[in-house]
Amino acid sequence: MTQHKADLLQGTLDMLILKALSLGPLHGYGVISRIRQMSGEMLDVEQGSLYPALYRIEQRGWVNSKWEVSETGRRAKFYTLTRAGRRQLDEEEAGWDRLVLAIAKMRQAT
Repeated sequence: MTQHKADLLQGTLDMLILKALSLGPLHGYGVISRIRQMSGEMLDVEQGSLYPALYRIEQRGWVNSKWEVSETGRRAKFYTLTRAGRRQLDEEEAGWDRLVLAIAKMRQAT
């Protein structure tokens, strides 16, 4: 039996990154791995999408970054969620909760 992967909806990547970082600092590949793990292997984020998004959310003050040595002994940029990033994540999750509820109501309507 094959498992179908969900396509990322436009505008969800920032929230997914913030959610992954809410559990602790990660380097880029760690963010990709955590999103995959948290989604039950249903979401894959490409590096070509991840790094521009990390840059964008760092510019917005939602994450901080610093160079450190990774578990493999290589230098990597680690990202940490800021207070502003936590607030943004809370807002985005609340928005998604409202959207999911509205869609569920529409699906039940006859």
